[in-house]
Amino acid sequence: MPTIDELKATRLKKLKSLEKAGFLAYPSETKRTHLISKVLDDFSKLSKSKKTVVLAGRIMAQRGHGGATFLDIKEGTAKIQALIKEDKLGEKGYKFFVDHFDVGDFIEIKGILLKTAKGERTIEAIDYKMLAKSLVPLPEKWHGLLDTEERLRKRYLDILFNPEVSEMIKKRAVFWNSMRQFLMEKGFLEVETPVLETTTGGADAKPFLTHHNALDIDVYLRISMGELWQKRLMVAGFEKTFEIGRQFRNEGMDSEHLQDYTQMEFYWAYAGYKQGTELVEEMYKYVAKKTFGTLKFKIKNFDIDFSKKWEIYDYRTTMNKYAKIDIFNSTLSEMEKQLQKLGIAYDKNGFNKTRAIDNLWKYCRKNISGPGFLINLPTEVSPLAKKDEKNHHITQRFQVILAGSEMGNGYSELNDPIDQAERFAQQQKLREQGDQEAQMFDHDFVEALEYGMPPTCGFGVSERLFSFLMDKPARECQIFPLMRPK
Repeated sequence: MPTIDELKATRLKKLKSLEKAGFLAYPSETKRTHLISKVLDDFSKLSKSKKTVVLAGRIMAQRGHGGATFLDIKEGTAKIQALIKEDKLGEKGYKFFVDHFDVGDFIEIKGILLKTAKGERTIEAIDYKMLAKSLVPLPEKWHGLLDTEERLRKRYLDILFNPEVSEMIKKRAVFWNSMRQFLMEKGFLEVETPVLETTTGGADAKPFLTHHNALDIDVYLRISMGELWQKRLMVAGFEKTFEIGRQFRNEGMDSEHLQDYTQMEFYWAYAGYKQGTELVEEMYKYVAKKTFGTLKFKIKNFDIDFSKKWEIYDYRTTMNKYAKIDIFNSTLSEMEKQLQKLGIAYDKNGFNKTRAIDNLWKYCRKNISGPGFLINLPTEVSPLAKKDEKNHHITQRFQVILAGSEMGNGYSELNDPIDQAERFAQQQKLREQGDQEAQMFDHDFVEALEYGMPPTCGFGVSERLFSFLMDKPARECQIFPLMRPK
């Protein structure tokens, strides 16, 4: 069995021979007249016309029978059989093809459409052309490969051989475009905000740090989809904005979390969190139906039905039920004891009440099926949300809960500059004590709030929702996930 290097050497010889004969191995264009998919759709009509067509695609299989060679030609997801015959091309033309063309090559074929005796739709070649010579043979058994790392590392082959991955990529595009369409139909304006920031904001997360050479300053990659920037737009007089883009968090990686991923956030002036929940429920149903054609899903052993009445989960009640602790009347020491009792692992570096509450909640949410909204979240874990007008220990915040995880986060945005400055100061103290996820004090944003921002509802959802609806790990639902170099 020849090695990859030996096979590559053979193909390099064919490449040189091809070029020596005066043929381009990598021409810049093709004279293709039809897509293979369109030919298959209109095959009866086109074959009866007896007109020549020019098709293009990759050779996926090659079978020789005396003076004839059958090929499987693939273009996108469509595939057609091609027939190369000596009596049509002549002895010299046929031999040249056999000596120079391999599985994996991109080829252009000019010919007549016909059906074989077995009824196989076929193009019989009267001419051919190399479009791109493949120097490395395609693997014979790629579909179903168990080595996930190898599939993700050579994603192009995974897509080529696995129709499910190709279909996932198409669904991913529909997912974000349907969300965009929904928001635009509701009167939201799509905007773009900075990816590089001197102060990160909008989330509790550890940022990536880089250096801006032209300005000679350190900057961060954003950790939210322009939350504080979009709220500045509310100050500026815009009423409905949204952004879909990439954001970055320098944190752990697991089946739900990535460091480089797509997120959508919208901001809606003169609206509160209750109006936000109504809009979000409508949007999720719209996106699910457009992307998957159904509102019913099986996710992590949970049966999910978006069409049923969405539940409302009270934070305190849910925490008491599953974690057996009242976090509003417990000390940090008591919370830590309960974490240990429940066997919950947590990072002791920079550990504080906020992190304790967050870890206890993550334990609880695994039990909740949803779809529904978590409400009445504590002020400690909601530094950008408006306090409840009757109970200042909780905020006007809501989270979508689905299959044991958070699948979107929103709130009545804090627009009191004094309150916001105090909470930023509290977050800054936590950072100084070692909590790298605590938020930075954004003085410029506080100044913007001092000019006045109307009541506003904000909401964000990441591609985690798409991966959950696919019922696959988040990394497998990215087209090209980040991989450690070999």
